[in-house]
This record gives sequence, C-alpha cells and structure tokens, in this order.
Amino acid sequence: MKTLLAKLTGTLAVLALASTLALAKDGWSEDYDKGLAQAKADKKLVLLDFTGSDWCGWCIKLDKEVFSQAEFAEYAKKNLVLVELDFPQSKEQSKELKAQNAKLQGEFKINGYPTIIVLNSEGKKVGELGYQPGGPKAFIAELDKLKGK
Repeated sequence: MKTLLAKLTGTLAVLALASTLALAKDGWSEDYDKGLAQAKADKKLVLLDFTGSDWCGWCIKLDKEVFSQAEFAEYAKKNLVLVELDFPQSKEQSKELKAQNAKLQGEFKINGYPTIIVLNSEGKKVGELGYQPGGPKAFIAELDKLKGK
C-alpha cells in the first residue's frame, strides 16, 4: 500500500510540474538546432513561430485559424519543420529555452508578435510572415511562394 501511495504521489507531482511548464504544441519543436538539423536531413523549410502564446491576441488568432487546422498540419508534415519560439507571460520556461529564444529574437530582429521566419533547409532566411486573414489556404499559398527561394 505504501509503495502504491508513493508511486501515485510521485506521478501526481510530475503531472503537476508538467502542466505548469510551457510545452511545444503537437508537431512543433522548441529546439532551434534540432529543427535545423531535421530540415537539412529531410530537405524541408523551417518555420520559426515567434509568439507570445498566452498573451498576444494575433498569435492566438494565428494558432486558432491556421496552425491548429488539419489542412495546415498535413501541409506541414510534408513540407515544414515547425519550431515555436515562445515569449509567454505566465507559462514557465527553462533558463536554456529563454536564452535560446532571446538570442534568436535578436538575431532575426524580431520587433513584434507573431512573426514567422521561414528558412530553407540550409538555414538561410527566405521569408517573413505574420498573421493574415484567409486561414490555412492563404497561409499555405504564401509558404509555397517561398519554397523556390
């Protein structure tokens, strides 16, 4: 009984901790270097989403209208490596993740959210996007324009 109680307590503690940490959305990574390596290996574009996921209205709108839609998920699976670079106000992040995101914010000269930076499979910037109306179709059309660069 004590063993079961100890396991249950440990499991609940892990779940409580996990629920307070910022976690990347399904299909997304938070690791820039791993994303670049994967894009190079798979010959895909890298989509960097600079977002304020828990406070930025346009970021939340972009996520709801585009990134969370099945049409975008299917397109991304075939064509993109997705990396979320989040700057939340109430979600906790590790020091390493905050440092990575701040460094990239400076490198890419991010001044507002959402900012979407698109890199080719070699890590070279080929475009920059933000929120636009029209849902996944309009967003995918813009990404397709960048594929050839």
